[in-house]
Amino acid sequence: MYYTAVEKFHDGEPTDVTGCRKLDCADGDDDLGSYPEDFVQAVRDEGTGLTGSGRYLNWSYDIGFWLDSAPRSSDGRRLTPFVSAAADPEVLPHGTRFTIADCGRREDAPAKTCAALRRGAWLVTDEFTPGLGGNRHLDAYIGPETGRDFTDSDWYVTLKGARLTIG
Repeated sequence: MYYTAVEKFHDGEPTDVTGCRKLDCADGDDDLGSYPEDFVQAVRDEGTGLTGSGRYLNWSYDIGFWLDSAPRSSDGRRLTPFVSAAADPEVLPHGTRFTIADCGRREDAPAKTCAALRRGAWLVTDEFTPGLGGNRHLDAYIGPETGRDFTDSDWYVTLKGARLTIG
């Protein structure tokens, strides 16, 4: 799963971020502000974060940071919770629709979380950073984090042995 980091749930040391003030730019050097270090790391890990000003700080390995009005995929598409997904394009190509038919091992996802994931109507609109993910791996976008220590919550799960229905 991947999510939008939310600045108000982070309190690390302030760190300056440079990048682009708009989407159609790469490797910018504009001052984008100062944010908690753990928030900036979460944005790098997840790809997007909601700042205290209501703007989104997005990240892509081939573009760098940019500010935007929405959470975005690596190619600039708006992310939609329980719809957007990222995959290795050699395994599940861009535009593939799927549902999660089974969450796999039960200890990986509590029943309530699994039920919500199974109701999703997923569409591959994003891809992994090269070298990440691995064979038969995909990430499903679940929206903004809901509190501090989100990565310890029932929503931060890795499904092992999950079964998908394609189409």
